Amino acid sequence: MALRDTSFRVRDALHRGVSRCRLDAKDLVRPFHGIRSATTPRTVEERARALAPRLRRDQVFSHVTAAAILGIPLPRRHEGAPRLHVTTIGPDQALRVRGAVGHRARAGTVRATQSRGVRLSAPADTFVALATMLTLDELIVAGDALVGWLGWATLDELAAAVAERRGCRGVRKLRLALDEIRAGSRSPGETRTRLALVRHGLPEPSLNHDVVVDGRWVACVDLAYVEARVAIEYESDLHRTDPSTFRKDLTRGEHLKDVDWWLVRATAVDVGRGVERFVQRLRRLLQTGIHGPHDRRSRDMTVNIG
Repeated sequence: MALRDTSFRVRDALHRGVSRCRLDAKDLVRPFHGIRSATTPRTVEERARALAPRLRRDQVFSHVTAAAILGIPLPRRHEGAPRLHVTTIGPDQALRVRGAVGHRARAGTVRATQSRGVRLSAPADTFVALATMLTLDELIVAGDALVGWLGWATLDELAAAVAERRGCRGVRKLRLALDEIRAGSRSPGETRTRLALVRHGLPEPSLNHDVVVDGRWVACVDLAYVEARVAIEYESDLHRTDPSTFRKDLTRGEHLKDVDWWLVRATAVDVGRGVERFVQRLRRLLQTGIHGPHDRRSRDMTVNIG
């Protein structure tokens, strides 16, 4: 039996003739009870692969563990969570092993899929399970990712999964989230920006809007108030640290100014502790833009709060 580049159950190895002495050797690690591995698993995905030999056919990785494997954005408190979540589908006992959290679900309410070499709950069912662990806005970010840039599910599939869990914990939060999930979002920052604006009384902006003037494409912007000709770009750390992205952003801003659009740059501070000032600035720009041409002076009209 090959002991490299894999994790395996001790009892399976004994059954195949591997000696107890070999299984107790110091070159093998013990990530979970009854499991041996050639290397120490560190990421959520690696730990899931290490635990996978312990799972029965009616068990899948779920909740924030499945979300991490699928690439769904999670708040920092759940990133790299030390314990793995496993759901048993049907009447059998939930998984009990140190380093894991066992859940149970009625047969037919959670579907299994395969990703990254492990069995996990289907994307829509993962979304439903996240309602017990995330805030409303965090759940909307997850939903935007699933129906947007990840493409793991459609809004109809999310709605169907929620409908199947009527009466379950978190269903009210799920229904509220469905009302605000949008397929056009392309990043968690864009979603958080949109939610911050709407939560503070501004109209909902268009997402990833193509600015076209006199039949000529000018730019695609993260969020836009088309009538007022105000574009909003969410600035992640990449925008500040990558020279190519930085130059591209500057060029986009100049092109928009040439066609009488304002470009407002938003950061995590702007949609966090600085949101009141950010919203006030945007409200003034919207009022000005709706009622006439923008101020075309050469000074930079972008916002950089914090």
